[in-house]
Amino acid sequence: MAAVPVPGVPGVPVVPGVPGTPTVPGEPGVLDESGGQVTVGVSIEIPPPYEAELRAWRRRSGDALAEHVTPHVTLVPPTPVPDDGLDRILGTLRERCAAVPPFEMKLRGTGTFRPVSDVVFIAVAEGISSCELLADRLLVDELRAPRSFPYPPHVTVAQDVDPEALDAAFEGLEGFRADLLVDHVWAHRQDGVGTWPPLARFPLAGVALP
Repeated sequence: MAAVPVPGVPGVPVVPGVPGTPTVPGEPGVLDESGGQVTVGVSIEIPPPYEAELRAWRRRSGDALAEHVTPHVTLVPPTPVPDDGLDRILGTLRERCAAVPPFEMKLRGTGTFRPVSDVVFIAVAEGISSCELLADRLLVDELRAPRSFPYPPHVTVAQDVDPEALDAAFEGLEGFRADLLVDHVWAHRQDGVGTWPPLARFPLAGVALP
């Protein structure tokens, strides 16, 4: 079963007819991994104590992905790659990250992709350009999937749930604030049940220009 893009949403592979596949960038679904392929993604994980608060809101909204997905900002969306090329790809990602300096990221309040997609998210207010540059840098080798739309860094907190639950998350997290130092990113591999165990941690070790 082939993966196809979601109309109107950038860079998101979806498997037709499989419930729970992604409708916004970076969300996991059950992708076809036949033929010696694995599905990998790269993201900035939201650390404690913010992680627990955002996961609780996702759970409260009735979003089943709350139990499978750590709150995160996607850098490389779920992408099938050859199993025998995985070590090479991870090595390239590590090298690319090592040349990028850490950066500050500020999360402020909520946004939504409605009416295109039933999604509420935490907005990235500072660090947008750093996320964009890092995401572009990590689109290497087989991860270089074309994007039909601009890359929007965000943290999903409710997806494909009742309108009332989306409204509650949008209003309940309106005052959310978090100031984070991004000094590493994670590569994850999708397993057979749609969860994303970690593959590798890549430090951002570059030196910022004065």
